[in-house]
Amino acid sequence: MRKKWVTLLVLILGIIPFVAISLVPLLTSAFTKPAETPTPVASPNTSDQVAELQAQEKGYQLVLEREPNNPTALEGLVMTRLQLIQLGKGSIKSVIDPLKKLAAQRPEQSEYAILLGQAQQQTGDREGAAQTYQAVLAKAPGNLNALRGLVDLYLQENRPQAALGLIEETLQGAEQANQVQPGSVDVTSVQLLLGDIYIAQKQFGEALTLFQNLSKEHPADFRPVLAQAMTLTEQGKAAEAAPLYAKAVELAPAKYKDQIQRAAQQVQRQSESAAPTESTE
Repeated sequence: MRKKWVTLLVLILGIIPFVAISLVPLLTSAFTKPAETPTPVASPNTSDQVAELQAQEKGYQLVLEREPNNPTALEGLVMTRLQLIQLGKGSIKSVIDPLKKLAAQRPEQSEYAILLGQAQQQTGDREGAAQTYQAVLAKAPGNLNALRGLVDLYLQENRPQAALGLIEETLQGAEQANQVQPGSVDVTSVQLLLGDIYIAQKQFGEALTLFQNLSKEHPADFRPVLAQAMTLTEQGKAAEAAPLYAKAVELAPAKYKDQIQRAAQQVQRQSESAAPTESTE
């Protein structure tokens, strides 16, 4: 259930996709691939695809031998290697070095640093990931991707107080940050992330209170409503969550409605399958 919560958290927080090199679909599948997933059996088509990607990889490497900092070749190399990872023919570690170069070359484009932090986190380099996220936040305290990455890292390390401190510090500095650069800290999204920390710590009462207050402050915003539904789902209260899912669907922009509807239907199916059946004498 925790994985489902994190997946939908991206939706709730309204995180902007990594548009710089369009790696989100690849990262989502490659970085969340369970370690125990067996390597796919290569079909003839897959074998051809792997061979083509490996040829592309070699081509980018040859360019980088001549021009080590060529951004187009670095981006192409990352993309190609991620596609190979999807096919079970690569390692996440292989994208770290080119991402480091891209992040150093273009510090104004935080997407590269966020992708680097995710790769470091997935390969077990938690210290490196933390430093990467912190470097982003030092320049942009309201960067939701970096905040979410660092919060997840702290929770993985069983450091909930560090996660709470990070969010509280961000909220305390939000007003000043928004005066310097209007809109740089989305306070509602940061508060929703705070609620996720409560959920992770099984502090359901605090989470619900927070989400309910946000719904009152922002009655047209679907995210606090969906967050309430998800919190109740975590508690096994599918019947209470159902009307909140319906309300979230009603409030959500069209591009989110189907995803929320599917989540609600899945919760309903799980609830029905878990319900005890009556037996007769």
